[in-house]
Amino acid sequence: MFAILIALCALLLPGGDSAELVFAGDAMQHQRQIDAARQPDGSLDYSGYFTALQPYISSADYAVVNIEAPLGGAPYSGYPMFCAHDNYVTALTDAGFDLMLSANNHILDRRDKGVLRTISAFESKGVSWIGVYRDAAHREQHLPFIRDINGFKIAFLNYTYGTNGIEKRTPIVIDYINRDTIASDVSRARENGADLIAVCIHWGDEYKLLPNSTQRSLARYLETLGVDMIIGGHPHVIQPMELRKSEINNRSVLTVYSLGNFISAMRTTDTRGGAMVRVTLGRDADGNAMVTGASYRMVFVQPPVKKGDNFRLLPAESEDVHPSMELRRKGFIRNARTIFDRHNINVPMDTTAIVSQDAVSCPSDTLKGI
Repeated sequence: MFAILIALCALLLPGGDSAELVFAGDAMQHQRQIDAARQPDGSLDYSGYFTALQPYISSADYAVVNIEAPLGGAPYSGYPMFCAHDNYVTALTDAGFDLMLSANNHILDRRDKGVLRTISAFESKGVSWIGVYRDAAHREQHLPFIRDINGFKIAFLNYTYGTNGIEKRTPIVIDYINRDTIASDVSRARENGADLIAVCIHWGDEYKLLPNSTQRSLARYLETLGVDMIIGGHPHVIQPMELRKSEINNRSVLTVYSLGNFISAMRTTDTRGGAMVRVTLGRDADGNAMVTGASYRMVFVQPPVKKGDNFRLLPAESEDVHPSMELRRKGFIRNARTIFDRHNINVPMDTTAIVSQDAVSCPSDTLKGI
């Protein structure tokens, strides 16, 4: 009888008590990455890229990443006209990512055919994506993109400031930043039952550690629409994060101006890593869904240090970083923490240990003095 009562109570509740999301930054694919991944038989192997972070990513109830390259087929290429192998997506999904963001400034690097092939590749792999569509009817069919995550109905939207001046020539749709479009999309998501809305947005100035006035203005506008999570990318460096009560509607709003690079072959201090943000969802006394907390975790890219090595992504505090990269790691951490410590609002660093077969990351003691 007690078990029956518990089951009945569960049915009457509005949804789960909590859920956790992870958002990662820009997954780049430079020529050095392609060259390092190439095997003797000509195939590309990314299987070891994310194993050190896989326990952290896959422990979330839902994980999102921006893949900043079309899957346009051979030949594969890096900057300035990116094209990634399909195996790159496999490595990301194996790491635990559930959703690929595709609205970014490089999605048209292989023109319209590259966009269409990207969509087909996602579909063939059973991978969820947002940001690009075959045509207006396909977009209408695909959106609103809402997922039930532990009883929380969350809508995800994705927009980019532009596509490097390249224009489409066919009916494909790329979601550019347009306030009227965003307002309509948010409204449709609410009408279709979304409890919370996450807008993942490609914006800002490259290599700037603080957001510009356009980012701040747009974030404010998204707040007026009732958006709960604003997750930014594109600058290739980290920018501040804020979790605060909205003065407009008293909802908790998380704004992440830039997560920086997730993985890349960039070589300047601030581009050698990035951050992931972990978002905790809960409910208020009336059962309404809300963002209850957020924390960040820094990541650092370990490039090949000898012939036969591949790129690897590590927790920034990992002791597995090669000695030749130690000064660069310390510089990245120092600069990122300076920004986060000065400008973050209610988004602390996550110091929970990550243990995997590939690397061990230690609590924040490892970061002291860096």
